[in-house]
Amino acid sequence: MEALGINLGLLIVQIIAFAIVFLTLSAWVYKPMLNMMETRKQKIAQGLEDARVAAEARANAEKEAAKIIADAQAEAGKIVREATERAEAAGKDVRAAAEAEAAKAREAAMAEAELERNRILGDLRSQVASLAIAAANKLVGEALDEKKQRALLDEFFSGVKSGKVVVVEGEFQGETAEVTSALPLTGEEQEAVKKNFKAKEVTFKVNPSILGGLVVKIGDKVLDGSVAGKLEGLRHSVK
Repeated sequence: MEALGINLGLLIVQIIAFAIVFLTLSAWVYKPMLNMMETRKQKIAQGLEDARVAAEARANAEKEAAKIIADAQAEAGKIVREATERAEAAGKDVRAAAEAEAAKAREAAMAEAELERNRILGDLRSQVASLAIAAANKLVGEALDEKKQRALLDEFFSGVKSGKVVVVEGEFQGETAEVTSALPLTGEEQEAVKKNFKAKEVTFKVNPSILGGLVVKIGDKVLDGSVAGKLEGLRHSVK
């Protein structure tokens, strides 16, 4: 060893010193460092796992939040649609009620106007009768008083019953009838008209120019039993 320039004693001392240093480093430095690194590795792994779990939880929370928002939007849309439908239905009901009320008011006003008209005509019966009588006096030279006007009405109804005034079955039937008289008809006379001419709705008018009798119009059919109509027929026959 000496020939190689190596001091055996020094080499042994150095080996022993290296062994001591190695054992010291291994016991006090290397193993703690390994343990520390292992602990750090486990902490890093645990941190990564926690981060993964947190990410999954966040993703699940976002999905749940999106589902809740979608459900809320759908429910809100449903509520809005139902409210709109209820509002439209309420609007239709209000419009229908208003239209019905307006129609009822119009009908009531027309009925009241007709009643007022008939009342006025009834109050002016004598004046209307005088006008009709005066016109008849000029045309036929015969004094027609109210009694004779009633007699003409009775004659008309008697003619219908006896067949002298011909009413063909089926021709004088319809939904509505319009009856014109020289004087306002009494309740009994109106009932007689409704009984002889079967119509669902009968309206009565007063026109002194027919002089007496009745003119009944159902659809496009006219039954003229008035004095003016008879005079017109006579005029044509004379020609």
